[in-house]
Amino acid sequence: MDLNFNKNEDHNKLLVSDMKQRFNKVKLGGGEKRIEKLHAEGKMTARERIDYLLDDGAKSIEIAAFAGDGMYAEHGGCPSGGVVVKMGYVRGKQCIVVANDATVKAGAWFPITGKKNLRAQEIAMENRLPIIYLVDSAGVYLPLQDEIFPDKEHFGRIFRNNAIMSSMGITQIAAVMGSCVAGGAYLPIMSDEALIVDKTGSIFLAGSYLVKAAIGENIDNETLGGATTHCEISGVTDYKAKDDKDALDRIKNIIDKMGDFDKAGFSRIKSEKPALPPEDIYGIIPKLRNEQYDMMEVIKRLVDNSDFEEYKAGYGQTIITGYARVDGWAVGIVANQRKVVKSKKGEMQFGGVIYSDSADKATRFIANCNQKKIPLVFLQDVTGFMVGSKSEHGGIIKDGAKMVNAVSNSVVPKFTVVIGNSYGAGNYAMCGKAYDPRLIVAWPSAELAVMGGTQAAKVLMQIEASSLKARGEVITPEKESEMFDKIKAKYDAQVSPYYAASRIWTDGVIDPLDTRKWISLGIEAANHAPIEKKFNLGVIQV
Repeated sequence: MDLNFNKNEDHNKLLVSDMKQRFNKVKLGGGEKRIEKLHAEGKMTARERIDYLLDDGAKSIEIAAFAGDGMYAEHGGCPSGGVVVKMGYVRGKQCIVVANDATVKAGAWFPITGKKNLRAQEIAMENRLPIIYLVDSAGVYLPLQDEIFPDKEHFGRIFRNNAIMSSMGITQIAAVMGSCVAGGAYLPIMSDEALIVDKTGSIFLAGSYLVKAAIGENIDNETLGGATTHCEISGVTDYKAKDDKDALDRIKNIIDKMGDFDKAGFSRIKSEKPALPPEDIYGIIPKLRNEQYDMMEVIKRLVDNSDFEEYKAGYGQTIITGYARVDGWAVGIVANQRKVVKSKKGEMQFGGVIYSDSADKATRFIANCNQKKIPLVFLQDVTGFMVGSKSEHGGIIKDGAKMVNAVSNSVVPKFTVVIGNSYGAGNYAMCGKAYDPRLIVAWPSAELAVMGGTQAAKVLMQIEASSLKARGEVITPEKESEMFDKIKAKYDAQVSPYYAASRIWTDGVIDPLDTRKWISLGIEAANHAPIEKKFNLGVIQV
């Protein structure tokens, strides 16, 4: 290994270490004191509940662990969005589990909480996975009610989705393990089956204090909406559990009796580990964003037996396309090549840039994968489409539009991994969040933005400088440098993979070595949902 490899390896391992430290902090939710208080009440934390529910030793992934990261500081923060979401197995059946974190503002819903819950439901609906709600929430966080209550993708959409999933035949189970109040009280009754924990679980549209204020009735919360009331009088819930573990054991038994699902029929054979060491990825991905590297070397460390059958190898070389297997699943890979290559006409092409020929190749390959029913995996390290008169005259806009069209209309499941740059229209063409990947994750080395930090800071600095000069201010070189550094620092914070993850533009920031697990679990989930649409590009200019 050369010195540059070692420098890259050290850099990327530090990024992964930082990611793990951030995650360990997030796992504490509202903090150790609040966890202790929860335990004193005889309750488990959200993560403890999920870990107990999921099968021991089975693979699982956590969706949007960094949701809310760095947000709502004036409100005390909202670690992990105040809700934990995992995809895993319950009695061998793949499920989505959603658990309110009562250590974060008593499980109250912030705007990001609503977005994360909707993302969990979206994954369940796309893949027709059973979804389990572990409810322990004080309801909408009132200081931010205007950002969570009335809009299409706010709190009320949860119950709309409950109804839609019921009509789709997607199993929903709700366990009320703490508070379940106001609008949230509709969740258990809109699920297929509902459980409630005796003495700690409660369901009501209005608590005892509000009932007293509204109609003058004196009643305690347990009598108003406790387990005995809802299991023996109202019939809102179906099972009374003595404690958290009893409730979770009952859910396991319910899931255990479920029948099998109709399969989409994606190809899978026996899994093989990559022949080349996946750990090499740390040394391959460069420390500096403008350095070249061979994406093919990354691919060979992600796919089974390091076998990759390249499609149109000599054409459109700034995008790599080809067939492989990940954990036994057949996949079609579309990846940005990050080294300078020579075009079919002998011209040099920049790595990470999409040219007309590479867009054309990717479009054809995406169509082929749709015809063969092969899931698509996009590996992003893209700075955008090629610009300039030559590209414009050659129809780059048309060729780029064809690629975007193919990605948009693809009916096979898509999975996106942001490895490095994810800038501008390149993000769109390579299946960014707006193009409905079943799962989208970023490595710690990723950046998501309209353009790179240095270029953007120069543009923004020039605009600000022009504005100041128009007002008669003198801009010295020192002042200009200070302005640039300030703007770039702000922009760099916004292009961070954690900034994207906190807003659920991605489903998480992951260790590169976990990429195979995410893709495999994602395709297995997608295999629950038979493809009902036909691939059709519609009308495009050819």
